[in-house]
Amino acid sequence: MENIKLINADLNAARTEFHELLSLTGAEVSYNNLPKDVEIPFVHSHKENEEFYLILKGTGKFYADGQLFDLKEGSALKVKPQVKRCIKAGPDGISYICIQAKENSLSQFTLTDAVIAEEKAVF
Repeated sequence: MENIKLINADLNAARTEFHELLSLTGAEVSYNNLPKDVEIPFVHSHKENEEFYLILKGTGKFYADGQLFDLKEGSALKVKPQVKRCIKAGPDGISYICIQAKENSLSQFTLTDAVIAEEKAVF
């Protein structure tokens, strides 16, 4: 298995899923573009995975268990697996990243998992 895998994603594509493209084993990551006033055509939930959404540009609405939340650039959401959800783009469309990972699986993170190397990067 490769230690590093680099691709160039098409940021104009409707949806790019990185699980297979990058051989991810701990999370599913997708980059999504919805045109103006378009919504995902189904409401869904998950069995095990929580989702993190980060809105990169545009506006929209997020449906979660009957509640509506306004979305704009910089909005960040955590959604538990059982929540029924859907997203709709506003009048300018919406672009966002969605990360799925098994709920309660994070055992280490930056401060506890990072190992600072003696090596210096030369750019």
